[in-house]
Amino acid sequence: MSSSDSTDVLIVGSGFGGAIAAYHLAAGGAKVTVLERGPWLEAQDFDHDFLLGSSYTRVFDFTVGDGMSLLGGNCVGGGSVVYFAAMPRAPRFAFERKGSIGRRMWPKSITRDSLDPWYDRVVEALPITQQDWNDVTYSGGLFAAACDHAGRTANPVPAAIDRAKCTNCNWMMAGCRFDAKRSLLLNYLPAALAHGAEIRPLHEVQHLSRTDDGGYRVHYNVIDDTDYRVHVGNGTIDAKIVILAAGAGATPVILQRSEATLGAMPHAVGRYFSGNGERLNTAVVNEDRARELLGLKRGDGEAFRANQIGKGPVVASWDNLDGNLPEHSRFSLEQLYFPPGFGTILAQVPDATGPSWFGVEKKELVRQWQSWLTVFTMVEDDNEGVFGPPPATGNADRISQQMLGRGPIRYRPTANTLRGWAESDAVVKDILERDGLAKVMPWTNDVVGAYTVHPLASCRIGDDPQTSALDDRQELRNHPGIFVTDGSAVPAALTVNPALTISALAERAIPGIVKTLQERGVKVTYGAPSPDGSTSGRRGVKSQLRDLVRE
Repeated sequence: MSSSDSTDVLIVGSGFGGAIAAYHLAAGGAKVTVLERGPWLEAQDFDHDFLLGSSYTRVFDFTVGDGMSLLGGNCVGGGSVVYFAAMPRAPRFAFERKGSIGRRMWPKSITRDSLDPWYDRVVEALPITQQDWNDVTYSGGLFAAACDHAGRTANPVPAAIDRAKCTNCNWMMAGCRFDAKRSLLLNYLPAALAHGAEIRPLHEVQHLSRTDDGGYRVHYNVIDDTDYRVHVGNGTIDAKIVILAAGAGATPVILQRSEATLGAMPHAVGRYFSGNGERLNTAVVNEDRARELLGLKRGDGEAFRANQIGKGPVVASWDNLDGNLPEHSRFSLEQLYFPPGFGTILAQVPDATGPSWFGVEKKELVRQWQSWLTVFTMVEDDNEGVFGPPPATGNADRISQQMLGRGPIRYRPTANTLRGWAESDAVVKDILERDGLAKVMPWTNDVVGAYTVHPLASCRIGDDPQTSALDDRQELRNHPGIFVTDGSAVPAALTVNPALTISALAERAIPGIVKTLQERGVKVTYGAPSPDGSTSGRRGVKSQLRDLVRE
């Protein structure tokens, strides 16, 4: 079945970049339509199991590339439904990085100081709170104690979690059935719906073409709700402007596929991809040493054996987030709970005499899973990723009926990236193996290559047209009226979780998008409060509005 329609604003994706745009533009009076590739699930739909067809396989998109694999959200709410809700701000030095191009990658108009008011808007909207030591889980407490024992500092991380509702069930990655995690299902998206925005799940955008009036036609397929390989319909929607927020693994693919109808894309579309420098180490904790060295006890005779109790990252060590250090030597370390399944496959056996990721020794490692501690590293990579020719449909060739696909990305880590990983691995090893506390091994890259849950920079912003696909207002170069507001716009690895920065950039892009809509005859205004009606964040950004609309 085929259909056609029209709207003022067509938004591709409903994660942070899409939901924020949908709310502000609908609240300002525009007709907004959001196309989301995944299903629409809510609290009662989230399952605590790993069965095929459960929320765990329905709401993820796992794309295996050549040397890099991407794990992201695939549902209404996007990555916010499956993220761990850690929401730190990027360190000041991240905005001054030069990376592989030898000059500042971020636009000169964006610094930590200029982005802080936009960070504040998101903090108010979700909201985000600073966790304290009373919120720290068993695994977070052990990591903090181990850092202290090794002479390092550790801190609870800011998080978008309602602490009164959180049950420490540790199923955050499958969606929060208690509405304790402040996903976009609880703030920007319902507020957008209240102002008339329309969200269409299971709609996968394929490419864009132009309309006779200077707007854009968006071509999509309708996806079967059980087998994502099956298309049950298709159609088009005409729009005055298009906002791409499909994620750093899908947005460049849509644009590459659109070259046949739109003309040449900027050189940087599908290049300079960053995996946010991410790496994982798994430690197997010696329960006796945890008790003896750190004085830890759970109250039932055990020191730590409780990895299934808790939530995502609650404690981080930021000692290496020092702007005086050279690039690629700056990184953060976060304690992380990665549930059995994907983590079980990729965790390697410390000091293995045989294969490190399968076999008899791996079975023994899995048997000890309750004593695991996973540490998540975010270093500065070299933006090595490049997207090849797009698949026939979607962002990947689907291998299974849900979740798994083979994508067009190619990633070869440079010596700089490898050095950053090696330095961070050494610090993790020093912290957790000191005095026999644990045994540590990095996750293997042999099975799916490097991996990231925070893909970035495949259509990045910047001042240089040769190395950035977007200008500093996040408009696609040479294609006026197409904006990108997802993680692909972030220029480079941030050394911390990027969700808050992606969101702040999306908030910052809205005034310019409103101005473009007005120029195209849409009666829309800028100035909506936070979704709950708060206005302090709105006041904080007033001084920047004139520059962003370029009157």
